[in-house]
Amino acid sequence: MTAELDETDTVLEVDGLTVDIRTPAGTVRAVDAVSFTARRGETLALLGESGCGKSMTARAAVGLLEPVADVTSGAVRVDGTDLIAADERTRRALAGPGISIVFQDALTALNPVYPVGTQLAEPFRIHRGLSRKAAREEAIALMARVGIPEPETRVDSYPHQFSGGMRQRLLIAMAVALSPTVLLADEPTTALDVTVQAQIMNLLKDLREEHRMAVVLITHDLALAAEEADRVVIMYAGNVVETGPVDEVFANPRHPYSKGLLDSVPEHVRPGEQLRSIAGSPPELAAIPAGCVYQDRCPLVRDRCRASRPPLVATGAGRAAACFYSSEVSGA
Repeated sequence: MTAELDETDTVLEVDGLTVDIRTPAGTVRAVDAVSFTARRGETLALLGESGCGKSMTARAAVGLLEPVADVTSGAVRVDGTDLIAADERTRRALAGPGISIVFQDALTALNPVYPVGTQLAEPFRIHRGLSRKAAREEAIALMARVGIPEPETRVDSYPHQFSGGMRQRLLIAMAVALSPTVLLADEPTTALDVTVQAQIMNLLKDLREEHRMAVVLITHDLALAAEEADRVVIMYAGNVVETGPVDEVFANPRHPYSKGLLDSVPEHVRPGEQLRSIAGSPPELAAIPAGCVYQDRCPLVRDRCRASRPPLVATGAGRAAACFYSSEVSGA
């Protein structure tokens, strides 16, 4: 957890971000007016089930949406510069020093036909104009910084010659090469064993503190969010349903979905009790209900929830929830 931060530390502002996807059956909304901020030196977790819009939000922020997806409204500001409205030249200039991303599958994110040293050196040549030799030296230093053994001899190796954990370290090295203001980490420990997961998260934490980056950790792992994050943004069906300091949200959730997620953690169940789960499934993107997006699975649902969508409103200092009956959630 980081030290207390104030609003002047804000370096990332996602404001009303909306993403639509064109499908054979029509256009569907994958991200619906999502807003949140991230501050320098903190870790913000985007949390929710698969398909809730977490990764789509991150890809929209860095301009890596698939051709069938479009940002239809909203802004993504890094140190005041709106990446959505910016021209291509501005976006390219900020890709690396301003905002960077770590993907969950390092083997597909790294280019298999180039040595890792060549790939690590590229940002230094493009953004800093270094010579090939100088950029190679920076690549070696970067490999050493992220814990790659014998970087001088492995700089000419190819991605397939590294283990999964080492490839993930290389991907992180590429992402932090230019000391970005904001680092998006999209499921950075997926498919890694527990020991390697801990090593990767410790590396990210060290780099965050070293560069005073804002880290946006995209995950569906509640334990990981509790351990690593300072604040949490919980998403459901492309919408933000709750935000706040992670320890407060986890101790006293104010949205039924947040409570359902936390109640489903096995360690909360006593021996002999039945494992809890959230009944039903998230709605299809083409069939998002008109009212509250969680209404079909919510134990507190009423006619008002079906008639109109609850706005995200304050539920305490630094906290907000999109629920008409947030005060009743603890007893649900």
